[in-house]
Amino acid sequence: MKKFSFLLIFSLLLFTACKKDYADATNTKTLQSSINDMTASLPTIKQIKFNEALYILKTFGVEADGDVAELKALGQLINGKKVPEILSMADQVAQKNGIEWASTAPPSLGEMNIFGDDKAKESDPNDIKANSLSILVNPTGDDGAGAPTAIQIVPRLVDNSGKPVAFTGAGLETTLEVFSNGVRLSTAKNLMQDNNFKGFNLKFSSIPAAKVVDNKIDITVSVKTTGKTFKMTKIGLDVNPSLLKVPAPQAVDSMAVEQDPAVIDPNNPGATVPSSTADPNATAPATVPATPKQPAADPKNVISGFLNNVSSQNLKAAYSAANNPNWGSYESFSNPNSGFGSVKNVSVKNITSNLANANAASVNATYDVTDKNGRTTSLKATFGLKNVNGEWKISSYKINP
Repeated sequence: MKKFSFLLIFSLLLFTACKKDYADATNTKTLQSSINDMTASLPTIKQIKFNEALYILKTFGVEADGDVAELKALGQLINGKKVPEILSMADQVAQKNGIEWASTAPPSLGEMNIFGDDKAKESDPNDIKANSLSILVNPTGDDGAGAPTAIQIVPRLVDNSGKPVAFTGAGLETTLEVFSNGVRLSTAKNLMQDNNFKGFNLKFSSIPAAKVVDNKIDITVSVKTTGKTFKMTKIGLDVNPSLLKVPAPQAVDSMAVEQDPAVIDPNNPGATVPSSTADPNATAPATVPATPKQPAADPKNVISGFLNNVSSQNLKAAYSAANNPNWGSYESFSNPNSGFGSVKNVSVKNITSNLANANAASVNATYDVTDKNGRTTSLKATFGLKNVNGEWKISSYKINP
């Protein structure tokens, strides 16, 4: 009997010793196993806060695209760290990103599972029932001359009548993407915990001036609930050009002596040439940039074909003519409520070309759009196109007043 008791105690000690109190990111399986071990050692409330901390770090503490890449980056970030260290790291990330979260506060983000279980639970604060997303954009700040210094971007989940949906205690991943002429300039993330979310404060000084076309930007905001990701785009927002980010001029050391690279080559000393033999009038051979393949199609015909495909609801063909990040995935593009899937007919009145060179083109189109409810709207739009491997692709879309 004593022998049996000793074996039982020994096996329990061995089992306990196998449990890890630190994150092991050798692979995804060891990471999940070690996190489960660490979680099991905590009281219930601490378990919830620990899971929230992991979610904060995975969503905001690493730079990666996609759940798999984010999880791998998270493992690298917390490898070898214990629970107190991970909680402290999450506090720092939350503070840096302006997220109203603290490891010492009560649970506030619902049931977070960083390993990708997005199924709605019996009581899931992130399973918000909404119809769509709306965005409020307000200029803020004053540059001293009465012009704004930033814009406040506030998303709201709304019902069928356009009224904000009331909810609390959620942790909805909310992403802001900023574009100009189809080129993404920046991405920011935050958590929407209720429908009083303060949104994003986009400072003009954070936007690179060299990438802004016509002093206008486009924004796309997405909000991820358990069952659906809502997305909304605003096009043609004005920026204050005098405040845009301009790279600092490169510092030049006035005391430095410029050396002739033909004279001194530290990587190949045997190829040095005495400066006295160098021809001061010689010029370096000109580098001729490769000429991009000129698209054969007329950009006006590309827009005409796009509108005809939308009118006939051949949306696969219409989407294939585009390379516009603002339109998102095909599912978003063809959405029957908020995308081109809601169109019944397009009647084109006029198409004219503004600009066309080897790399870019701009086309104006005037047309009437009839939706599936029978409502007709007259539109004047400007389509931006870019050369993608010898084909014109729609890269931006702006509705003009």
